Amino acid sequence: MYSSILENLKAVQERIHAACTKSGRSTDEVKLLLATKTVSPDRIKTALSAGHTLIAENKVQELKDKYEALHSVPHVNHFIGHLQTNKIKDLLACEVSCLQSLDRFALAEKLQQKLEAANRSMDVLIQVNTSGESSKFGIEPDETITLVRQVAALERLKIRGLMTIGLFSSDTEKVRECFRMLKSLQEQVRAANIPGVQMQELSMGMSGDFETAIEEGATMIRVGTAVFGQRQYPDSYYWNENRENV
Repeated sequence: MYSSILENLKAVQERIHAACTKSGRSTDEVKLLLATKTVSPDRIKTALSAGHTLIAENKVQELKDKYEALHSVPHVNHFIGHLQTNKIKDLLACEVSCLQSLDRFALAEKLQQKLEAANRSMDVLIQVNTSGESSKFGIEPDETITLVRQVAALERLKIRGLMTIGLFSSDTEKVRECFRMLKSLQEQVRAANIPGVQMQELSMGMSGDFETAIEEGATMIRVGTAVFGQRQYPDSYYWNENRENV
């Protein structure tokens, strides 16, 4: 029914393979996460049927709206958008296994409390604002290690790596700088040898720039448009959240 999605998935895999070959990496090192914002459950199921089971939303309401329709289909749910503390309960109800956008300690504390009450734990990635854009969420780069240390003390949160949204630009080298910064921060956190912290994941790169991200060490790329087709608005519209709702 949605044959274009399967064709697009094949094309994306070919792009991943080419980028890995160029950078001397194995394709096994790069996970494909399907960014499913604005995508209907039926279309998501088509991608899941092809064996791509890692998906993510960046709006809690969409996550809730699609949960029942997708519940019976094997998949792993991440959350990649800005999370308000009053939405944590919805995240847990929808069985999100990893929050990729942890960017402040106040959120981490609230998440710890909810997880403690539910006797659960959750993987998290620390989101870093590597582009310096005021429209982007994420911890400032020079505050990353401090936040990692704080979150590491919360036993229900399992730090698995870092996430960033690169600069929205056609200038590849400026975008590359964002990804290089995240890789450098990963190495700095590793060197700090903080107990309980793992730094195996670098979630960076989207439909237009994931080759560059792979070249700079991405272990997970977040791809939506290249698989599901153009949305009504560009990616920047969906990521430019209202900062007043922090």
